[in-house]
Amino acid sequence: MSVPLLDREEYIEQAYFFRVYRERLEDGVPSQEILATVHEEVLATAKLTMAIEFLRGEILLHGRISPGMKRLVHYFTPFQTFVMERAEDDRSRFDQKIALAILERQAEYLADAPRPAGLFIYQFECIARNRLGYDAGMTAMADDPLYDADWREWVLKARLQLGSTDFADMIYFRSQHHLEERRRRTGTGDLSPAAPILFGIQEGRIARANRGKDPLFMFGALQRQLGYPSVPRAQPRTSGPAIHPALEARLQKLEKRLQLMESETKDQLNLSEFYVKPPDHDSQESHR
Repeated sequence: MSVPLLDREEYIEQAYFFRVYRERLEDGVPSQEILATVHEEVLATAKLTMAIEFLRGEILLHGRISPGMKRLVHYFTPFQTFVMERAEDDRSRFDQKIALAILERQAEYLADAPRPAGLFIYQFECIARNRLGYDAGMTAMADDPLYDADWREWVLKARLQLGSTDFADMIYFRSQHHLEERRRRTGTGDLSPAAPILFGIQEGRIARANRGKDPLFMFGALQRQLGYPSVPRAQPRTSGPAIHPALEARLQKLEKRLQLMESETKDQLNLSEFYVKPPDHDSQESHR
């Protein structure tokens, strides 16, 4: 069941909520504390305040927010719920902070004149990069309110064609660019498309140029050329000492003590290295 498209202010507040949630998790603040305070910061007229209150109760009950999002089907989309479910799955290696960044960037895109093609490419790349599962992921995508019936039908059909059809071809053959090329080749200016056109001329040209290549190259080109949102990725860990210097010093002291105890038990303790050497006789004479 598709949820209704929300007002622009809701997506702006969602983006703020997901960003604050992620930043405070990075600071070590527990989720219960975040949900207990962040609803006061969100615009009071937005429905998100009530959603956050509900999520707070769910996390206290289940320890997760995805069950609450799943129950709020009139507010959160199936794709949003799917992303959080994958992040909160105990067997998943998908980081919750990346999931929140994904939802934040999607909300930002939806708040600023979104297009179904741009949303589809973004959501598909999120699934591909993070290996979230195409079958369940694209099923969740199909119910997004920005997609009409033609889009939903195509997303579910494309889900079954993955692996047997080049992904760039799937976009190219549903583009205005492909239709224009057919009209030019046949000399028929009023040639009707065999199926509904979902992508524009530029998407079709970029897809045609990336046929047979890694789809990630096409995603990058679409982001550069058409301003499609880029998918958040985990930041590489900063290079630094594996162990804190203070902890390393303490470990060295403990290691030295263990060596002394071991030498004592073996009756091989040599205390000469701890003796204070007397000052040199010649140096004493020179100071007189």
